[in-house]
Amino acid sequence: MLLLDTCTLIWLASEPSKLSAAARSALESANDIALSDVSVWEICLKWQASKIGLPAPPRTWIGEQVRTWSLDRLPIEPEHMYRAVELGDLHRDPFDRLLVAQALDHSATLVTPDPAIAQYPVAVIW
Repeated sequence: MLLLDTCTLIWLASEPSKLSAAARSALESANDIALSDVSVWEICLKWQASKIGLPAPPRTWIGEQVRTWSLDRLPIEPEHMYRAVELGDLHRDPFDRLLVAQALDHSATLVTPDPAIAQYPVAVIW
């Protein structure tokens, strides 16, 4: 399973040229791509704070992306929250720490350009 970082979803949908060649190739050939509830929450909060612009409200835009890219939903479970706080302090962003915890729990590969995430024992493509 490939797990999208929040920025990866945004770039996939709006600025695919920002994706690396490896990320594009992996996404084009993948049968199982997941969008975490973590990213849904992060997008909603950033949109509300006017930190990101979307062509439609998050409820609509995210739903469109899920359908367009055939994304599977990855819910946030208590285990992910526990694991996120147990991770080493390599990354301070709580959203990214939750994504790492989910990737570890589901043996997923994170599609992310974030070098801090790559410091964890998690598979990363970029």
